[in-house]
Order: sequence, then structure tokens, then C-alpha cells
Amino acid sequence: MSRLLTLAAFVAGFVSSVFSLPEACTGTCTNTHDPSIIVRTDGTYFRFSTGGRIAIHSASNITGPWKYRGAALPNDSSINLRGNQDLWAPDVSFLNGTYYLYYAVSTFGSQTSAIGVARSANLEPGSWTDLGSTGISSDSRKPYNAIDPNLIITNRTRFLTFGSFWNGLYQIPMGSPPVRAADSVSTPRQISYDKSDKAEEGPVVFENEGHFYLFFSRGACCGYDKDRPARGKEYRIVVCRSDSPSGGFVDQSGVACTSGGGTVVLGSHKWVYGPGGQGVYRDAVLGPILYYHYVDTRVGYADGQKRFGWNKLDFSTGWPAVVPVSST
Repeated sequence: MSRLLTLAAFVAGFVSSVFSLPEACTGTCTNTHDPSIIVRTDGTYFRFSTGGRIAIHSASNITGPWKYRGAALPNDSSINLRGNQDLWAPDVSFLNGTYYLYYAVSTFGSQTSAIGVARSANLEPGSWTDLGSTGISSDSRKPYNAIDPNLIITNRTRFLTFGSFWNGLYQIPMGSPPVRAADSVSTPRQISYDKSDKAEEGPVVFENEGHFYLFFSRGACCGYDKDRPARGKEYRIVVCRSDSPSGGFVDQSGVACTSGGGTVVLGSHKWVYGPGGQGVYRDAVLGPILYYHYVDTRVGYADGQKRFGWNKLDFSTGWPAVVPVSST
């Protein structure tokens, strides 16, 4: 038994050491839950995050210094649901000269939710027009929770991927422009589900060299200062892959995402705890970047103490791995 315990401790220590620590962040790097990054055509980095009616920060570089600029929707969302003053999980895309900001209206633990969208010509505070609901909503009669939206744009179609906790992650085609679901009577399709751990959320579909990668967060997200989950059940970032943006996604071992598959890309290690709420974008200089929020255990576990983290992604094996910038 002691040998088994020693081996388990060794494996746990090895796993925690293979992840790279977050790269540098200066300026406002705390309380950045569910970040979304986009780079404007003039090279300015914009970061949108949960809370404060979608907080907007900008910087000259991914490393910062990040400066608070204001709220994207200072007058709340026009969606008439509880939570329309505390908007969640922003996702920003650029298409045909317009920036689209997707967000979720919900309350913690509730399945009564809706996904909204706003648009802007320049990303600046005061420039966003709220268009209200995308037509994607949920309640106790539906198998999903309509939160955590992400738009994937391909040559032929646009899909919005979303969801959490209630039977996994879902996806639906979007219209043109992508402000509403393509067909109001169509049913979102399940693309990921783990019956042993229904805590899946924050899906992001990213294209790289002909493959489509479904990144998402699995595990308990929040309230670590009050009730930490069992070890290994906290937030971690996992991935599945497909040749199509709409599935079927499988992990590195060939297990379907709809059957609990998911290869861990980033988990707790050293003083980093519960990384998740992630996004992926292609930096003009560094290439693919994974960004996320995490708890720095040297500082504290409260939700308001979560920090902005980012790492370079290496796809050389066909599967993403976080690597230090200094090694590339």
C-alpha cells in the first residue's frame, strides 16, 4: 500500500509540474473572471470580463499594462431576466467591420438564462448598442443552460457554442449577421457531455491547421474561499478535436466529448489553482494564445481575487500544450 501511495504522490507531482506558469501581466490583472481578448486593427488589446455590466480593459500588449476603461453595457441588458445588471462570460468577435459582444443573463445556480448580443464599430466604452436576446434561452423545461456563448466563424457557417451543467455543451447555427439563431425553431445540438461530472462550461471552438478544437472548463468554478472541492474536481481546462466546427469532438485518446472525453490542457499546479473561463486567440507575434482566470494561492481563493493568466499554445503534435514563451 505504501508503494502505491508513493507512486500516486509521484504521478500527482509530475502532472502538476508539466504545466507552464502564467506569463507576465501588469496593470489591472485581478478580478478578471471569464476574460475575452480581441486585438483592434490599430494593435490595441481589449479585454472584456464578467461583472460590472461587462468590464472593459485595454492595453498596448497582452502583458499589459491593463487599464480599466468602463462598462460595455452601463444601462444593463434589455433582456428582462434576473441578472441583467450582472452580465456573464463575454465573447467578442469581429466580422465585416463590426464587433459583436455576446453575453449571458442568469443568476448563480439558475437555469433561467438567455444569451444576448451587442455590437460596436470600435470596441470603446459608450460605443456598444445592445441588441438584446439572440433567441437562445433556457428554463427548467430544456436540457441545457443558455450561458457562456462563443461564436466560431468559418467560410460557410457561423455557430454559437454555449452551455453548462445541464447535460453538457450545445451548439446552434447563427444567422447573417450573427445576431440571432439561424432558425428560431431549430434545436441546439449537444456536442459534449460527461455524466460523471456535469460541471462543464465556457466552450470555445478554435480552428488550427484544418482541425477544430473545443476547449472548455470542467469542474467546480467558484467559492473556493468558502468550500473547496475534492482535489482534482476544481476548474481545469480540457480539449477535444474534430475536423468540423460542429463535431464530433474526441479527446487525444479517442473518447468522444459526448461520452465524457476531454484531454487536460491546463490544471492546478504550484500556486495556480482552478484555471478556467478560458479563451483562445491567434496573436500576430506569438501565435495561438490560451488565456483564462485563475486563483493565486499565495494571495487568496476568493472569486474577486481571480487573476488574468495567459500562455502560449504549441500545436506541433496536433494537440495543444501550454509552453513558456521563452522556449519558443
